[in-house]
Amino acid sequence: MHQYLFHIGDFPIRMYGLVLCMSIFLATGVAYFLAKQDGRWQQHILDIGIYGGFAGLIGGRLWDVFFFDWDYYQHHLLEIPFVWQGGMAIQGGVIAGVLAGIWYCKRHQIDWLALADIVCPAILIGQAIGRMANLLNGDAFGTPTGSNFGLLYPEGTLAFKTYGAVPLWPAEVWEGQLDIVIFALLLLFRTTDHAKGQAMCLYVMLYSAVRFGLEMLRGDYVEPFLFGLKSAQATSLCFFLTALGFFLYFGWREKHTEAVPQITNKKRSKK
Repeated sequence: MHQYLFHIGDFPIRMYGLVLCMSIFLATGVAYFLAKQDGRWQQHILDIGIYGGFAGLIGGRLWDVFFFDWDYYQHHLLEIPFVWQGGMAIQGGVIAGVLAGIWYCKRHQIDWLALADIVCPAILIGQAIGRMANLLNGDAFGTPTGSNFGLLYPEGTLAFKTYGAVPLWPAEVWEGQLDIVIFALLLLFRTTDHAKGQAMCLYVMLYSAVRFGLEMLRGDYVEPFLFGLKSAQATSLCFFLTALGFFLYFGWREKHTEAVPQITNKKRSKK
């Protein structure tokens, strides 16, 4: 972990912010590659990346503040913008970024669902690199492993402040690695004959399943939110079930749409 790259006078240049910005830039670059490879809308990707990036930063911070740490921030409102302390929720960032992308697509008459299918693997590149930022900053950490295995965080990090010099589960590292696995699975899925919208739904389902499981190891917040589940687990479960419903619906809709012209053609041939 290395929180600071260097200082300009008393002003620190933090690795967290630099790596977070890099995650947005590289995710946008991968999205451009995927869109250009598909042959549609690549000229809009940079603008969508800018709007989605800014919206994602705001959404990620507000999601963390209000869903995870409101007990603290309701008494420290001036610290809400202090993102370098840790506290950027990926779920809120993705939702806000996607909503900004949908808004942009509506303005420019782009089929946002088709575009989401094309570029959704790029989101995972941003998430994986974002977890590197968490590791460098010492946040999004795990609970104590109770053994010699685990990550040791240095003084000055939130992890050290919470648990001290004890080995913690590498929750953020494993999540970043699993993001790359999901990235590869989505690329493979896109080579299959799937209905429009299903790739985006699969992304939501796979990431939600990973996040639900890894939350059992997270130690930056441990209070139950709903039915004994942490807040991220509750939202992950909701996202998974919603995405599964839409995944099945999109598949049914495409089959139904293909069946209608066939029936119509048969009627015409009889005439």
